[in-house]
Amino acid sequence: MTTSTPDTVAFVSHLPLFRELSDGECARIAERTRQLRLARGETLFRRGEPAAGTYIVAYGQVKLSLVSPTGVEKVVEIVGPGQSFGEAVMFLDAPHVVTAQALGDSLLLMVPKETIFENIDRDPAFARRMLAGMARRLHQLVADVEAYTTRSGTERFIGFLLHDCAPAAADGTSPQAAPGAIDIELPVAKGVIASRLNLTQEHLSRILHDLSTLGLIEVHGRHIRVRDLERLRQLAS
Repeated sequence: MTTSTPDTVAFVSHLPLFRELSDGECARIAERTRQLRLARGETLFRRGEPAAGTYIVAYGQVKLSLVSPTGVEKVVEIVGPGQSFGEAVMFLDAPHVVTAQALGDSLLLMVPKETIFENIDRDPAFARRMLAGMARRLHQLVADVEAYTTRSGTERFIGFLLHDCAPAAADGTSPQAAPGAIDIELPVAKGVIASRLNLTQEHLSRILHDLSTLGLIEVHGRHIRVRDLERLRQLAS
């Protein structure tokens, strides 16, 4: 883990949360921001530890998870580049309610809560962006609950595959609109995906087997070739 370097200004200025700030404001935030480099599997913080600020992923991925009393892990969220986490407990002045662990070599920016509070006091637009980010995550959590209770495991996996994993088309449109076949690289291990979708690993394996038997996909490790995108969309709907 390292402290701020001049590159921090560039990272800060390109992040959605800070994109509309002036160069001087970005520089002031960067002066107080710490760069945290995590190796794959390294834990950033654990549930119950005090919250010091908000974290933003510059590159890499971070898994936010809970562990049940029986030792079963539930992945709450997978945070990717440009996304932030830790805001809610920071505002509540409460300890972390999840454990954060790097899924791959990652670079994070830790912005101290005092810096965040100062920018909220100074700039109402900054406060709105902060609220918008938290609202998006709340909306996603509600959508997750809805999916767990109203959609089958197969529907959940297809939705994750097409919405969260499939590459965008060259013109920036959603790949779901394209016909034919596409190639998809799963961003994380299947066990992490299963937990994120509230499935057991055995259930996810059955889903992959069934979709392969139907001729809809081919599975080669983390690489999935969708052979018939239209039929796969129809199955999900």
